[in-house]
Amino acid sequence: MKTLLESDLFLLTLTVGIYCLGGMIYRRMRTTLLHPVLLTFLAIIVFLKTADIDYARYREATSVLDFALGMSVVALGYLLYEQVERLRGSLLPVCISTLAGCLAGIVSVVYIASAFGAERTILTSIAPKSVTVPIAVSVSGPLGGIVSITSVVVFCVGIFGSIFGEWILRRCGVTDPEARGFALGSAAHGIGTARAIELGAAEGALSGLAMALMGLATALLLPFLEKYLY
Repeated sequence: MKTLLESDLFLLTLTVGIYCLGGMIYRRMRTTLLHPVLLTFLAIIVFLKTADIDYARYREATSVLDFALGMSVVALGYLLYEQVERLRGSLLPVCISTLAGCLAGIVSVVYIASAFGAERTILTSIAPKSVTVPIAVSVSGPLGGIVSITSVVVFCVGIFGSIFGEWILRRCGVTDPEARGFALGSAAHGIGTARAIELGAAEGALSGLAMALMGLATALLLPFLEKYLY
């Protein structure tokens, strides 16, 4: 029985099945706390602990999903292509916003964690918290970060942004669709973008653009900032 539970096909099918079920629940209930990514995350943790299966084995069995996730990041280039016309008249504001969001995201989490006594390895692991997982782990790993911590932090940031991001923006008086979408994509990467798409077409388009630009900016700036921030 244990061998069956640890098989590649079973673990891969289980993960996809739980996500699809979570998606059905989310579409029916429309409650952000029932986000399919969050439900899948919690369900897989419970299953692995109950079945006594190592995470390393699970990661090996579902490596095809990691590959697909990486391919989805490459596809972000198409989002940039789609927004070329929109960018022609607002290239400077978009670039400044991306740079400001990147610096704020990195500097804030590094200094807050430093104030609580976090060591350099942890700081490196959590610094790329606002970009999608494939980019975040590709940046933090070579710099000495712990990839598993990076993945969890990025996931938690995305879920938080998806659940509370729109509410925070509304409370702050941010009503412009493009500004709301860009903020969600900058702060909460792919999961925030999924939420932005639910809000509207403009929000979704700008969120996807912001997610792509934030990934590029973080990959370029973090290795440089890492030498001076901590």
